[in-house]
Amino acid sequence: MQPRLIAWAGDVGYRYSGQTLEPRPLTPTVAALMQGAVEATGTPFNHVLLNRYRDGMDMMGRHADNEPELGKDPLIAAISLGASRPFVLWPKDKRAKTKDKKRIELRHGQLLVMGGNIQHTWRHGVPRVAGLKEERINLTFRRLMGPPGWRSAT
Repeated sequence: MQPRLIAWAGDVGYRYSGQTLEPRPLTPTVAALMQGAVEATGTPFNHVLLNRYRDGMDMMGRHADNEPELGKDPLIAAISLGASRPFVLWPKDKRAKTKDKKRIELRHGQLLVMGGNIQHTWRHGVPRVAGLKEERINLTFRRLMGPPGWRSAT
């Protein structure tokens, strides 16, 4: 159970938070959005996770996308559709202070790109927003290097 609704599609299965998402075809609309993310980033994405936040009570907990099948320094792109929601980054460094967190208001149609070592140095999430009644859909595009459990040879 998650505090939001999810869907996914892609050529390769993906495992996160103790669940495995088996391969399934992209719809034409999602394929077009993925192609736009590929063109914007130069990254050949092969998987998308869709999160539907029905209102301000749906959320995404603090985490890093660090599954081995994403590779060493994955580039992840996310498109926001619908209501604006805060996207918060917290430093992983235990010496960091609460004031060191970063907050970005993701608006309808925005593309957020995370790359480099961000998954090693920060956690991110979408907190609850009291009183928000509008929906938001987030499409997160990833390039999976192999099936769940894949590990680099190096």
